Amino acid sequence: MLKRSGIFFLLLMVALGILLFASFLQSEEEGSSDNYGQYLSGYMISALPIAEELYFAGEAVPMRRHEIRERYDRELLVNTYWQSSTLLLFKRANKWFPVIEPILAAHGVPDDFKYLALIESGLMNVVSPAGATGFWQILQGTGRDLGLEVNNYVDERYHVEKATAAACVYLLDAKERYGSWTMAAAAYNIGNSRLRRISENQRADNYYDLFLNEETARYVFRILAVKTIFEDPEASGFYFREEDLYPPLSYQTVVVDTTISDLVAFAFLYDITYKDLRDYNPWLRGYELPNQSGKTYEFKIPFQ
Repeated sequence: MLKRSGIFFLLLMVALGILLFASFLQSEEEGSSDNYGQYLSGYMISALPIAEELYFAGEAVPMRRHEIRERYDRELLVNTYWQSSTLLLFKRANKWFPVIEPILAAHGVPDDFKYLALIESGLMNVVSPAGATGFWQILQGTGRDLGLEVNNYVDERYHVEKATAAACVYLLDAKERYGSWTMAAAAYNIGNSRLRRISENQRADNYYDLFLNEETARYVFRILAVKTIFEDPEASGFYFREEDLYPPLSYQTVVVDTTISDLVAFAFLYDITYKDLRDYNPWLRGYELPNQSGKTYEFKIPFQ
């Protein structure tokens, strides 16, 4: 009799355990469903409003044309919903736009061209498959033509101030050739000779009327999209505090007009590392700086 009672009690406990476990699983499933529902209710991907009027460097974009609106819409969506990439652009722009903006202004180049540098490189010293280098993605031959020093020891395409000034020279020349800043931007991407040939072959001198390769056809619209987002970040869903952005560089300037045979030792003179020296002066390309001509170089030395 005691044995049967023990078996009955054991079976009862097992049954209760199964019921409790089933109840737990159901509650977990319902909870997950509720959480997912809450997540969905707070997450939204929507189409973006398209401006009726849009300008690049003071020149009107023909927004009444449906294909123009579609091309702009594509770049606006890509840059809005690739959030991590665009947020990094905001962070870097806070560091570098204060350097670029006054140089553009001094050369008479519209401020909108700072966004050209932004889409070219993301304000990083990247190198393209074709060998274009620096913030402004300047080719070696083009850089030399524009007065930049490019050799095994110095590459001023990595010198933000000098590269920006060189880009201004190129853009001003292109504006003179084509009569519009929009075409000057296209020429910066595809090159003057190719754009001139395309324009002549198609008997059209307006960027928006030209049949171009995909990269150049998207180029100005990429600039326009980034400009739109930067001019009103919150409208595109970007929120950040001042302290979230990268601060401008803090440094002293040291002028040198002689050969430096050991840049590592030169860095140690200012209590910084060779890495610090290269980070602040990316135009340096080796461990020495020959200077037979007595050229003046300005070094940025970070404050410690």
